[in-house]
Amino acid sequence: MTDAVYAELDRLLAERDRHDMAPTLAALKAIHDEHPTDARVLYEYAGAHDTAGQEEAAAELYERALAAGLEGDVRRRCLLQYGSTLRNLDRFDESIEVFGAARVEFPDAASLAVFEAITLHAAGQVHASLGSLLDVIADHVDSAELERYKPAIRGNAAYLLELDAD
Repeated sequence: MTDAVYAELDRLLAERDRHDMAPTLAALKAIHDEHPTDARVLYEYAGAHDTAGQEEAAAELYERALAAGLEGDVRRRCLLQYGSTLRNLDRFDESIEVFGAARVEFPDAASLAVFEAITLHAAGQVHASLGSLLDVIADHVDSAELERYKPAIRGNAAYLLELDAD
């Protein structure tokens, strides 16, 4: 893949109108038609479908992008967006599975933990959702005021997570 194609993807996404995704989808379709197996093209095309409210198409494209070998930060973003799309499709178990695997792969990604918590809440696991968010706060919020309370925050998180584990 050439840098020019990726530069064009970046340009299209920077200029998109989230309230009218038709022009962006059309432009991305043309690129996709030329590069149907490129992981990044698949990912960006999936994201555009997602933004347009076309979650079924987005989920399929995210799966293809992941199978095509996304790496690094783009892979992390794809996993987050794919897991969120599955949640929006009420496929909660699959979403939780995607987020669980993604968090193993990217253990320091606070964004994955936050969106996993949203999925847990949507799936009715409200205690685990709050517990997960408390862990995010303890692990990622750098505040002198909170520092002395982090053991208590972690303890409450563990307690809440245990409530939904049964």
